[in-house]
Amino acid sequence: MEQRVTPYLRYEDCAAAIEFLTKAFGFREEMRTTGSAGGMHAELEVAPDGGWIYVGQPREGFRNPAVAGKTSLVYVIVDDLDGHHARAKDAGAQVIEEPADQDHGYRRYGCVDPQGHEWYFAQPLAKEASDD
Repeated sequence: MEQRVTPYLRYEDCAAAIEFLTKAFGFREEMRTTGSAGGMHAELEVAPDGGWIYVGQPREGFRNPAVAGKTSLVYVIVDDLDGHHARAKDAGAQVIEEPADQDHGYRRYGCVDPQGHEWYFAQPLAKEASDD
């Protein structure tokens, strides 16, 4: 059986988070529901067949990462890292790590969304041809 991991992030202002995530990161909103108690749940597609991010309104006891400190981060593989970085920056993402090639074979940048969640985006570096 194939397994997939789908991050579920809580946002105090879920509607604003959806707007930011679709604008800055290019995610596509596929579904949004609002419960009778006013809570919200949405499913955002990262890329066709590339995975999902779920977002929702918090329940009692939630502490926003911007207040409570780092709780987790989301790591997403993209096809055009520099273009993605420019789009996110133009949309107001707080860049905490500029795009740079990493020793582990990826080009990566990091940012924080307006409600404090930390995101890293990476693109595999082209492998050099070997002389085998």
